[in-house]
Amino acid sequence: MANDDGRFKNLRKALAERTGTNAGDWFPVFKARYGMQIVFEALRATRGAGSVITQLFTCCTAVDPIIVAGLTPRYADVDADTMAIDANAIDSLRVGADEQIHAVMLQHTFGAIASEEARRLADFTNGLNALLVEDCAHCATRMAHNEAGEPLADVSVHSFGVEKILPTRFGGAVWVNPHLAKRDPELDQAIRRGFAALAEPPKHVDTVTKIYVNENRVLSRLGSLGGRLRGVLTRAGWYEPPIADVERRGGLASQPMSVTPWIAAQAEHAIKALDTNEAGRREIVDAYRTAFSKCDHVTMPSVVTAGGPQPLLRFPLFARDTEAAERIITAVRAAGGYAERWYRPELFPGVTDPAAYGLDTLDRSTVTVSDRLVATALCLPTELGAGETARARTQTIIEAVLNTR
Repeated sequence: MANDDGRFKNLRKALAERTGTNAGDWFPVFKARYGMQIVFEALRATRGAGSVITQLFTCCTAVDPIIVAGLTPRYADVDADTMAIDANAIDSLRVGADEQIHAVMLQHTFGAIASEEARRLADFTNGLNALLVEDCAHCATRMAHNEAGEPLADVSVHSFGVEKILPTRFGGAVWVNPHLAKRDPELDQAIRRGFAALAEPPKHVDTVTKIYVNENRVLSRLGSLGGRLRGVLTRAGWYEPPIADVERRGGLASQPMSVTPWIAAQAEHAIKALDTNEAGRREIVDAYRTAFSKCDHVTMPSVVTAGGPQPLLRFPLFARDTEAAERIITAVRAAGGYAERWYRPELFPGVTDPAAYGLDTLDRSTVTVSDRLVATALCLPTELGAGETARARTQTIIEAVLNTR
């Protein structure tokens, strides 16, 4: 059952052309997290109670849809070289004998795709008769592929939101592998029906998205007053925060929605400009890789050092300890650059109800690699303009990192 309702035809076509897929298998959503919710709700409805294997080195909004759908998040350790779930670590999870694993998350952290490891995780997931859900929030329109060059995942989730690859601030899309219709037709139809039933956001949401950039710019200039005003506007429904308070407690801020025509048009335009966007990021990623290859006080995951440079959303580094990571972040910012703490703390930016996420009963001995990455993580920008300006900014950041121990 293809997506043939005619809505957002141009956006779906742009996504399909970019990925070599069928436009009818793409479903635009207001935020990627709502697309995940539709998928997990369909899983819960067709397969009953069960769990989703995910990771701690991620954002809380990647786990909220699991909880909202009535499924249980189980945290597998990650591989330090891929920053994604280590298939070998899943066996150590505390999963009950009768507990059903319904899905496994494949996250391309910072937009880094580790193809061979992704295929191994897919094989493991298939052995469980579970759904492989690909989180492409950091690499919109880039997906893992099997050896035949076909998309690997059963479902692939892409974000156009704030601090993502596209400069759109809102929107996302979910791709449903047409092969799912043969493997599990009931689930495939439930997912597609869920997306087909989505309504467009109300008019005030359309207005909020259009004024977001200027609204945010004004509020940022107001300092602490701006922070208080954000809270007031958020409660009144006239400011859309990247992560709402409820989304740090295991919930979601609203019911799933599709995109508005304005968001769809913005996303379509940005997708068509991705070649230039990604080329600039690759150049900066390559400069970082070269500069830090012989640096003994930071490490880089092999997924970003092997092969050609990938157009990463952020460039990940891991310091010797938390204090060293903080010193580097401070030094980069003091030099006029920008460094961030993604994903520190775990389930970034940190949750306010650990029990809702099952963290109160988590055996930390099963997530030692995740704990180490969280404690030592920092990341650098990969979008710094173009030409000599970009190269100068990149060099400033590099020197700050190299000179700080």
